[in-house]
Amino acid sequence: MKFTVSEIAQMLDGNIVGDEKITIDSAAKIEEGRPGCISFLANSKYESYIYTTQSSAVIVNKDFVPKKEVAATLIYVENAYTAFTILLEEYQKRIANAKSGVEQPSFIGENSQVGDNCYRGAFSYIGKNCVIGDGVKIYPNTYLGDNIEIGDYSVIHPGVRIYDNTIIGKNCVIFANTVIGSDGFGFAPQADGTYKTIPQLGNVILEDNVSVGSNSTIDCATMGSTIIRTGVKIDNLVQIAHNVEIGKNTVIAAQSGISGSTTVGEQCIVAGQVGIVGHITIANKTKIGAQSGLGKSIKKEGLSLSGSPARDLNEHLRSMALVRRLPEMEERLKDLENKHETSDFQGQ
Repeated sequence: MKFTVSEIAQMLDGNIVGDEKITIDSAAKIEEGRPGCISFLANSKYESYIYTTQSSAVIVNKDFVPKKEVAATLIYVENAYTAFTILLEEYQKRIANAKSGVEQPSFIGENSQVGDNCYRGAFSYIGKNCVIGDGVKIYPNTYLGDNIEIGDYSVIHPGVRIYDNTIIGKNCVIFANTVIGSDGFGFAPQADGTYKTIPQLGNVILEDNVSVGSNSTIDCATMGSTIIRTGVKIDNLVQIAHNVEIGKNTVIAAQSGISGSTTVGEQCIVAGQVGIVGHITIANKTKIGAQSGLGKSIKKEGLSLSGSPARDLNEHLRSMALVRRLPEMEERLKDLENKHETSDFQGQ
């Protein structure tokens, strides 16, 4: 797919310095560019590459002033990194929209409705009473159960499994092999030491603009809904348990797990391999460092936490600094003990 520099600048509300008629057919890192590519410069430490890059065009911040001649055409924007992201999103959208129609074999159940300009890949299955919006892409080998709703322009990648009664909003992306709506981990201990399964009767709701990475799982609620609010971004290999609620624009990195009935606030950042216990509340804008374990509610907004158990980041860093000094402190303690024993012996 090709764009002219003029089309790109119009898309990004940018100003051009150079040839606006150049055709762009791909994107590349500024240090790896070639003719026909577009790159971006947002970090000054990469500035040297803009004078040697082979890319045909480079997106730069509006305050960028070249120190010497630049061969590439420049597109000046408010924020080069954000603008480049917007360009990639548009490119991806156009590629996705190129797919349409129904591949065979595929199945759709009775009373299900599919909107205009959709794509249904081979071996995809759609159950009964489903409502699929306009422009939705359902890739091969996907399973959608009964009574499912998917909003306009959402993308369901290969191998995804979506259980009954799930509701997915507009412009969502569910990546390969993710499972949405499977039973929550609900078992009641019995007197004889066995466990009785608690029926999981609720569903999962994903609001608009949610992204869920590959091989992640979002469990249905025991009753009510597990809710992922607008703009949430979930990485690969993440576990979201039953009745969890994730606030708007929160991001969760790979291999993290959130236990049942926990509420995570808006604009939180959960780094990789974080474990969060159930039945707690996490305030808006909380940041939780990698491999942390959070075992209690966080009521104050904007805290940065780290460690297991998680605590204030600065406190955690001071503790880690002391831990690194423990061998040295042990040696000093031994020296003091030896001196004390020698002093006692000489005094006898």
